[in-house]
Amino acid sequence: MGLSHPPARPRRRRLLLLLLPLLVTLRLGEAFYLPGLAPVNFCEKGKETEDCKSEIELFVNRLDSVESVLPYEYTAFDFCQETKEKRPSENLGQVLFGERIEPSPYKFTFKEEDKCRLVCTKTFDPSKKEEKQKLDFLKKNMLLNYQHHWIVDNMPVTWCYDVEDEQRFCNPGFPIGCYITEDGHPKDACVINSEFHEKDTFYIFNHVDIKIHYHIVENEALGARLVAAKLEPKSYKHTNAEKPDCSGPPMNVYNKNTAVIKIPFTYSVSFVEEKNIRWASRWDYILESMPHTHIQWFSIMNSLVIVLFLSGMVAMIMLRTLHKDIARYNQMDSTEDAQEEFGWKLVHGDIFRPPRKGMLLSVFLGSGAQILIMTFVTLFFACLGFLSPANRGALMTCAVVLWVLLGTPAGYVAARFYKSFGGEKWKTNVLLTSFLCPGIVFADFFVMNLILWGEGSSAAIPFGTLVAILALWFCISVPLTFIGAYFGFKKHGSANLQVLSPSTLGKQNDHSIEHPVRTNQIPRQIPEQSFYTRPLPGIIMGGILPFGCIFIQLFFILNSIWSHQMYYMFGFLFLVFIILVITCSEATILLCYFHLCAEDYHWQWRSFLTSGFTAVYFLVYAIHYFFSKLQITGTASTILYFGYTMIMVLIFFLFTGTIGFFACFWFVTKIYSVVKVD
Repeated sequence: MGLSHPPARPRRRRLLLLLLPLLVTLRLGEAFYLPGLAPVNFCEKGKETEDCKSEIELFVNRLDSVESVLPYEYTAFDFCQETKEKRPSENLGQVLFGERIEPSPYKFTFKEEDKCRLVCTKTFDPSKKEEKQKLDFLKKNMLLNYQHHWIVDNMPVTWCYDVEDEQRFCNPGFPIGCYITEDGHPKDACVINSEFHEKDTFYIFNHVDIKIHYHIVENEALGARLVAAKLEPKSYKHTNAEKPDCSGPPMNVYNKNTAVIKIPFTYSVSFVEEKNIRWASRWDYILESMPHTHIQWFSIMNSLVIVLFLSGMVAMIMLRTLHKDIARYNQMDSTEDAQEEFGWKLVHGDIFRPPRKGMLLSVFLGSGAQILIMTFVTLFFACLGFLSPANRGALMTCAVVLWVLLGTPAGYVAARFYKSFGGEKWKTNVLLTSFLCPGIVFADFFVMNLILWGEGSSAAIPFGTLVAILALWFCISVPLTFIGAYFGFKKHGSANLQVLSPSTLGKQNDHSIEHPVRTNQIPRQIPEQSFYTRPLPGIIMGGILPFGCIFIQLFFILNSIWSHQMYYMFGFLFLVFIILVITCSEATILLCYFHLCAEDYHWQWRSFLTSGFTAVYFLVYAIHYFFSKLQITGTASTILYFGYTMIMVLIFFLFTGTIGFFACFWFVTKIYSVVKVD
């Protein structure tokens, strides 16, 4: 007896419930600028309206250094602080990246200029233990070239200076100070001022000249919008600390100082109208100062050449070799002709034999599919501009939320392939899919977080955030993985493997993974392989070409992570992502065909490891980058660098390995589906 169809009204109701979030989002989109953030209008004091304000707030972010992986909150230093206002709320991505945005005592009024205004005066008495610790902490971080990061109207306050080839570089940060060594050698920013010359001395940048650029809106009633905020750090001892006049020698602190030190912090602010720069293009002057575009195009062209080469090789195999082989194979009518079979045709009875450790492979494939979809969607949204640098923390937030919500595809893929491998331990499979790879990542992340906690770094994730991440994992991702696995195991396995349960015998299912050829009961003996067709050489060779497509882009990504440079070229990154997928697929298919011709039918693990070996080259490059490009010092920073690198390597291994397996699975299924088997 068949079931009756559900009534149309509940179905409509469910459809409306599904579409409700989309309708709300579209409705809200009418009131907000998408992508990015809405502009803020400013006007002179006394002319404020609901849509126009006169006060300009300056926020301070964490301080970081290229010589250390440990960022620190602004409050960790004894600088001028704002205690009355509440800090703005931060999203999950900002917390995971260690950003700590706080209000500052630097307040400006639109179009009102100030000259040498005193913010506060800090006193350090070396005879007092607490103040001596604060001064030593300040000296230590000046020695490591820690830098401020200030924000005005969601724009980084930049320090622009001339570099080689008459170019001007705008750095979204400026140093605390600098140090002159005992040999009289100026370190870092001390080279900008010839007055910094005393040996074994620290110079503090306790004054900033801030210049705010604005653009008048076409409708003048709306006021103006800020298009740039630039500053120049300076050092003044101030002849009169109570009423500073921004004169006198630089503010120096001797390394072996024992006297009481007073450091006045001051600023000057001015306003400049920009008629040609609009609010929508206000980030351009920062991005244009980073001359990377021509290198990116070189990277793209290099990758395209590799892709064309591989595409030609695969096309030659598919159109010439395989076409001839399949045509000749299908024309064989007599037993004598069948005895002339050779190469990949001889292993048709073993090609879909379940691999060893099929449980582990299926778990890796499930996690890899989850990461693959997450990466594609995140980069797609980044290309649309939703995850631009102006939307702080959005990239990481989007990636984490997508990973959590994509538990269903992970469970489904793992279950389907495990079932096709003949597996029956579905509980173990779904538990490993839910906890193995995410558990390894979380364990590494937790150990790194303990080190950050011990060092007092702002990058340490608060306990509440850790609980929230665990809640997302256990309460959303794991149940979704179980749902995906339920639908995966609910469908029948491959018919030739005979793994159907008694309750499902005799039923038909058109959606199962059906293998085009039967598997023999007795495995075929694999002949002795040459050096080039053995597993290890093939796997090592398989990762070279995919890595060659991405290593230039990888340099800029590592720069943005460890050298604190701004990354904004998501269009290039998305294109390289597509090229990487194509390259991994074609390289794996090519090597898979060579191994099948050598009568080696163990293609499942080999296809996963062939493209997955790209992650090993990634690890080697990361080690090279650490020793050749970075100036990181300290045991904690070194452990943190390699700890976080191992997380990236594992994710990249699962990502590329899954691409290779899916490509090879498609290739093997296609070529054996046209072979006539008696």
